[in-house]
Amino acid sequence: MLVAFSVTPLGVGEEVGAYVTEAVRVVRESGLPNRTDAMFTTIEGEWDEVLDVVKRAYEAVQQSAQRDGAAGRISLVLKADIRPGVTGALEAKVATVERYLAEAQA
Repeated sequence: MLVAFSVTPLGVGEEVGAYVTEAVRVVRESGLPNRTDAMFTTIEGEWDEVLDVVKRAYEAVQQSAQRDGAAGRISLVLKADIRPGVTGALEAKVATVERYLAEAQA
């Protein structure tokens, strides 16, 4: 299962990098395969373990925002690709696109 998600506190202004860092830290410490880009963090694993990491990432952002006196409102956007038995999709999907691009240039 692949899950791409973003978690952002609302009402803290335009600069949310410090809060997002808390979520990314949780993901990286989970040990699950992951990748972070400008809009989402994607993680790969089994249903329960992936959703547990997303929940803990949300909680880390919430706690950080509350420490700074921000309201408790948090935006969570989540997209999942659920394919039982498939592993390595985090790298394989990108490799497939790169292969098609290379073939088109040849």
